[in-house]
Amino acid sequence: MVDSLTDCHTPVPIRTCVGCRVRAAKSELLRVVVGSDAQGQPAVCPDPRGTAPGRGAHLHPTPACYDLAVRRRAFSRALRHREGLASTPVGDYLDSLATP
Repeated sequence: MVDSLTDCHTPVPIRTCVGCRVRAAKSELLRVVVGSDAQGQPAVCPDPRGTAPGRGAHLHPTPACYDLAVRRRAFSRALRHREGLASTPVGDYLDSLATP
């Protein structure tokens, strides 16, 4: 007999997309962190393996959610970074996923 307080399924971590603000399983989202771009300036960098140190934010790996996050300036707010962050590394990564 299964106890009503315990679920027979393993709990899945849930995160919120910074672009569309929809909650989804962590495995469906792309983690992004503060890193540096090619010029050494602070930028939002993709972390597909989810192992980079520091505070992270999550984003659906779609151009629509990326555009919403850029338009809403959600990366700076979610990553708690005061300066404006360049988001081109994430855009380039998403473009590389779209092209086979």
